[in-house]
Amino acid sequence: MTNTLIFVDLATDDPAAAGDFYARVFGWENDARPHGIYHRMVPGGFFQNKDGSDSAIGNLHLGIFDAGNARPHPDPAGVEPRKLSSEGRKARIWILVGDDDDHNRILATAEELGGTILWRNHYWREFNGYNHAFADPWGNEIVLWVKAGENPAVPDDYTRE
Repeated sequence: MTNTLIFVDLATDDPAAAGDFYARVFGWENDARPHGIYHRMVPGGFFQNKDGSDSAIGNLHLGIFDAGNARPHPDPAGVEPRKLSSEGRKARIWILVGDDDDHNRILATAEELGGTILWRNHYWREFNGYNHAFADPWGNEIVLWVKAGENPAVPDDYTRE
């Protein structure tokens, strides 16, 4: 397969704190490489086959880099810009909530650790999923995806599209 997506990186001004945030919110391994410079969040496990068994494909990782000196780069001092983007739209990261977790716990933990709830309780019929979103303390937008299943009973308080 050509041009395979392997990582998505989030910018922060404190990679160690961001690594701890994502480890606590999602239960992922915080793999500092090296600590405070770049953190690789390791969800663990494998993508599942249709029958629920593990496939040979490991889950993608999320990288967290220091906006002040984004590595790797040929110049050891890095280059501008050295600050977090604060205006306009940014990339969004979509997280499929596992059957053994709950979007309410995730949102509450994110908020407790300094995240901001952006919206919740939305059903997207096109992809048959319940969605909720928060911004991490560095402004990155995270959208939660909860499988709705066959013939979903969408709660009355959910918006729909």
